[in-house]
Amino acid sequence: MSNPIRVLIVDDHPLFRQGIRWSLEDARDIQVVGEAENGQEALKLTERLNPDVVLVDVNLPGLNGLEVARVIKRRDPRMGIIVLSVYEDDDQLFQAIKVGAAAYSSKDVNPEDLVRFIREVAKGKYLINEAVLAKPNVASRVLHQFRELAATEEEQTALLFAPLTSREIEILDCIARGLSNKEIATELNISGQTVKNHITSILSKLQVNDRTMAVIYAIQRGWIKMGYSAGEDALGTRQG
Repeated sequence: MSNPIRVLIVDDHPLFRQGIRWSLEDARDIQVVGEAENGQEALKLTERLNPDVVLVDVNLPGLNGLEVARVIKRRDPRMGIIVLSVYEDDDQLFQAIKVGAAAYSSKDVNPEDLVRFIREVAKGKYLINEAVLAKPNVASRVLHQFRELAATEEEQTALLFAPLTSREIEILDCIARGLSNKEIATELNISGQTVKNHITSILSKLQVNDRTMAVIYAIQRGWIKMGYSAGEDALGTRQG
């Protein structure tokens, strides 16, 4: 039997922490290795316990959950973060993406879904993509703000290595402007199958599951920094 998924629970309410423990009891492949009631304690325990997945409440006293997630991901990018909130909020969703959280959910998530989230995040998947894709307005805002972020951090991002070919960067640029595979093929004068092959390669190299997250990843690192013309939204979709 493989090693269980090691989980750390971070929340300032003892009853909620206990509720999560009860929710995970029947999942034999998941082990709660510790609990923290504030951000500072959480950071100490992540270093000592080395969990695979951290469940963190966004509204912690003092060092909040998003700040905790940011520090954890800088220390160990492989550690999966699930941000939990009393209610889903677009601003929190954007910030959760920015700090590298793998999932974002309201705290009334049912136990079966929580177990699924933990298992998927432990495999390195980013379920936060689902939240973005379910809200086109959030996706537009995320892309727009990452473009601005990339522009203001140009010197820093220029030092980062892009594992993509120049053609793959061109295709990501087209995707960010909202072009379909057919439109990309026409613009770059290549076949539709070639476009599909490049997109498969891009997703594999960046280890993301969909086009939206690939674009977010690239913009965050400054690999594509195009603006968008008047009459278009941040995804490149023509308005009106």
